[in-house]
Amino acid sequence: MSSVAVLTQESFNEHRSGLLPEQVGGDDSVDEDNLPTYKDAFPPLPEKAASPEGPQEVGNVWMSKIRPLKSSIITQVFHVPLEERKYKDMNQFGEGDQAKVCVDIMHKTGAHLELSMAKDQGLSIMVSGKLDAVMKARKEIVSRLQTQASATVAIPKEHHRFVIGKNGEKLQELELKTATKIQIPRPDDPSNHIKISGTKEGLEKAKHEILLISAEQDKRAVERVNIDKVYHPFITGAYGKVVSEMMQETGARINVPPPSVNKTEIVITGEKEQVALAVAMIKKVYEEKANSYTVSSVSAPSWLHRFIIGKKGQNLAKITQQMPKVHIEFTEGEDKITLEGPTKDIQIVQSQIEAIVSDLVSRMDYAEICVDPKFHRHLIGKGGANINRIKDQYKVSVRIPPDNEKSTLIRIEGDPQGVQEAKKELLELASRMVENSYSVSVPIFKQFHKNIIGKGGANIKKVSRWFLGVCTKRVKWMVSDLFYFSPPHLFQIREETNTKIDLPAENSNSEMIIITGKKANCEAARTRILAIQKELANITEVEVSIPSKLHNSLIGSKGRFVRSIMEECGGVHIHFPTEGSGIDSVTIRGPAEEVEKAKKQLLSLAVEKQTKSHTAELRAKPEYHKFLIGKGGGNIRKVRDSTGARIIFPTAEDKDQELITVIGTEEAVAEARKELEGLIKSLDNVVEDIMSVDPKHHRYFVARRGQVLRDIADEYGGVMVSFPRTGSQSDRVTLKGAKDCVEAAKKRMLEIIEDLDAQVTMECVIPQKFHRSIMGPKGARIQQITRDHNVQIKFPEREDLQVQENGEANGEIKDPAEPVAPKKCDVIVLSGRKERCTAAVEALKALVPVTIEVEVPFELHRYIIGQKGSGIRKMMDEFEYPNEFHEVNIQVPAPELQSDIISITGLATHLDRAKGGLLERVKELQAEQEDRALRSFRLTITVDPKYHPKIIGRKGAIITQIRTDHDVNIQFPEKNDENQDQITITGYEQNAIAARDSIQAIVDELEEMISEDITLDSRVHARIIGARGKGIRKIMDEFKVDLRFPQSGAADPNLVTVTGRPEMVDEAIDHLLNLEEEYMADVVENESKIAYMKPSVSAAANPDEPRGPSKGFVVREAPWTTSSEKAPDMTSSEDFPSFGAPVTAAKASPWGPKRF
Repeated sequence: MSSVAVLTQESFNEHRSGLLPEQVGGDDSVDEDNLPTYKDAFPPLPEKAASPEGPQEVGNVWMSKIRPLKSSIITQVFHVPLEERKYKDMNQFGEGDQAKVCVDIMHKTGAHLELSMAKDQGLSIMVSGKLDAVMKARKEIVSRLQTQASATVAIPKEHHRFVIGKNGEKLQELELKTATKIQIPRPDDPSNHIKISGTKEGLEKAKHEILLISAEQDKRAVERVNIDKVYHPFITGAYGKVVSEMMQETGARINVPPPSVNKTEIVITGEKEQVALAVAMIKKVYEEKANSYTVSSVSAPSWLHRFIIGKKGQNLAKITQQMPKVHIEFTEGEDKITLEGPTKDIQIVQSQIEAIVSDLVSRMDYAEICVDPKFHRHLIGKGGANINRIKDQYKVSVRIPPDNEKSTLIRIEGDPQGVQEAKKELLELASRMVENSYSVSVPIFKQFHKNIIGKGGANIKKVSRWFLGVCTKRVKWMVSDLFYFSPPHLFQIREETNTKIDLPAENSNSEMIIITGKKANCEAARTRILAIQKELANITEVEVSIPSKLHNSLIGSKGRFVRSIMEECGGVHIHFPTEGSGIDSVTIRGPAEEVEKAKKQLLSLAVEKQTKSHTAELRAKPEYHKFLIGKGGGNIRKVRDSTGARIIFPTAEDKDQELITVIGTEEAVAEARKELEGLIKSLDNVVEDIMSVDPKHHRYFVARRGQVLRDIADEYGGVMVSFPRTGSQSDRVTLKGAKDCVEAAKKRMLEIIEDLDAQVTMECVIPQKFHRSIMGPKGARIQQITRDHNVQIKFPEREDLQVQENGEANGEIKDPAEPVAPKKCDVIVLSGRKERCTAAVEALKALVPVTIEVEVPFELHRYIIGQKGSGIRKMMDEFEYPNEFHEVNIQVPAPELQSDIISITGLATHLDRAKGGLLERVKELQAEQEDRALRSFRLTITVDPKYHPKIIGRKGAIITQIRTDHDVNIQFPEKNDENQDQITITGYEQNAIAARDSIQAIVDELEEMISEDITLDSRVHARIIGARGKGIRKIMDEFKVDLRFPQSGAADPNLVTVTGRPEMVDEAIDHLLNLEEEYMADVVENESKIAYMKPSVSAAANPDEPRGPSKGFVVREAPWTTSSEKAPDMTSSEDFPSFGAPVTAAKASPWGPKRF
């Protein structure tokens, strides 16, 4: 009789619950012949058979693999028949092109070639070398020494990839083997013809090999099975085990797309019988799992998905921990959640998620508003201050799109009331920003800028010192800095109108000042600034009546005519009305004299346009224009005054740089044109002149790649100046160009030479340690002094400061230098005119930094430094001036020195301001210290711990309100504190006392309350509580009482406690008893109905009812019945390990070796 093993385990309850009632209650006798064997129920894993011979067989295997060594050098002979030879000249055998080709092949492949001529005039080639080299050489020989033929072979398109092979390896092998070139059409080419080129012999071999590959593939079959993606893991199995077993059993290749590829198609390839068997096995697995696996979805708005997932996935983790087999997928932008897993688990998870969704929908809402992206960063606030305040105050989530999205949509999500309030506040903020972003432009005339800035920027620096709050590091000048002669007025304008006023950048050609703020404020500021400018600069504004039909002709193409008038009249502003408005009034604004001048020109031009206006054009090289205009416009003014015509030269923006336009009466235009043509002709009349220049001055003219000569050429009509070669002692300098231009250039050069002769050399002694500071970043300061004073400045070579201080060099001690004699490394040499050099020396000395000391209490140093030095850096930045670099350095002593002295180093003109700013910061810190001392007042109040939850309130609402109202910190005792009844209040004294009174008022109210117990039938508790506690909350809010229902398992399940004021408790009890009476009638009625109802099938099969003893899952011929081993413990992680879990070593068992 065969042995029988019984496995009894609680996990088989599910198996038995799935049986039909008659199967469960059937005959207990077991037919052993029908029982499955252990190997049928638990088939063993495939394993290599152990060798009976043990180590001896291993040795034999090693011996069988040993083969005699062979040489890696091989030799092959190739024969090229006469009719296929490419080079047939018998007289040049071993010479000419054929020999060159052979040498080239040997260099390319590394093989050795020997050629010989056969009797039939064929070519025999012996090739020696390594196998790869020989095969490559053979291919080269065939292609370069043998005539080529071509042929095509047609095979099915799907077989082409097998000819190519993996990474083209098969194709390369074929080409080497057959010495041919094989061309396979591209995948997008519908042709199935493969082209082969090479020798006749190679063609036949290649065709044969390709047809063999195609024939082999004809025997194979390909099947594609579409199976939903969710079932692919069951087909592959853990670590690909199931699919590997299928491939091993059937011999077919099964390709299941990986999880990252969104494809449902499974491809099976192999012999037809193998493919059919594999398809059947895959479909069987699919059908088994499809019946026990479900894919479902839950409708949920996409904006709620992140709330369903929870913070860091907490909500989802609770569900997946209970139902690990269920996969929950959220798709971005779709209003649904996809669930995949066992049918029973899916139903439970679906109900849980639906409950969460319905709860969120009932208490959540969202809103969307559109705000211009340029205001987004202002809505967010510094460090997110504004948006975080709104989030905390209204308990909402606000999503502002990043800058790169350029989106105007802002989304608010959260409590419906909070969403509406947050939306209202954000829209108010945005509207205020729109209102405050109005801007208006005010023209400021360029002719005043030079006077305003002052020589060397002196005036503007003076202004900067007046307006410390306006000048920040590398920002545009503010308008208050511009008018240095009346800063109080402009400062007052900015403050009173609450506007921002910006000037254009220094290198900009714009004359417009931008005023930003509310519309009314901007207009007020504009009016006041124009009034100041008018008062200080004698600015006037006049209106001229010119027929609107003439406006376009007066403006000219792209504004050329009107722009030329504005430039000629000192930069006045001429404003024409909008085209098509029909208004004749033209506004001219600027200095009184220039306005009058522009007015006359406009009116005369208008008269000419109305009567007999005439226009002519002529051309001249651009380099002549400066000479034609003359210095300060002198030449062109003479022509205009003498003829009465207007002459317009092209601007830098015009495409045609040679075109000159003449406007006026016909006679004036003709006369002006004649004069201009004469000037141009004289400029075209090239002459050559010679002047004498002392060789010592040659270097000045040709230095810096001839910058001085280039400037002269630009200014004087492109005159060419030639100096003798370097090293020559000749003083002969040649000038070539138009006669007038040559004369003017010669005169300018003589002026330069006169300046050079008058040059002196002056020394300025400044310690070497200050040189870098004086130079400034990239030598900017020195370059500025050089330009301002027209001098040359040379700094000495740097020397080792340590060597100088110790007087040591090469191990020898030198005598100290006399204290009177300056060190070479400290002497700065200046060259130029004496008066200019003197001014430059003063400017250099003004750049030498000095140090002052300021006494600051040591305990304030860390606040001045700030976090990671941010405070000290901010102060140094504030003390810098526009376009300047590291003007002030503040040095705080090390903490271990305990010193109160802070050093400030910088330019003398800046130190007073820096010192004042530092002392102001000290006053602020001392005031903060005093404020902190006042805020640290502390008092305690004794409150019974049972009242603490009431004082805190639901989610801390009550205590948070008290903290906010009184601006205090309230601390409750920790669980392990001795004084559990002590509440600590910290803040200003009066605020702390007020908060204590608020808490005491709550306690007094709580002490007046009473608690009473009543008996309510437990069957009506759920009805009274209501869905999600809705009913009980309504009762508590209505009667101002607290209700406590018994927990499950309580001694008296009917006992309910009511707490509150005596009169309210009585009313609440009466209300509860009335509800009990009403609900009990329904309960009794329902129970009477249930008594007459037939029991359901599910009730009959209830697993909680007592059932007969279970024999579990029974198998025959188990391994433990044939040995002394015990049955495996199904709760043991060693005998039944989970996938991926570590397995501890254990002794061998009848189950065989563990393979996990």
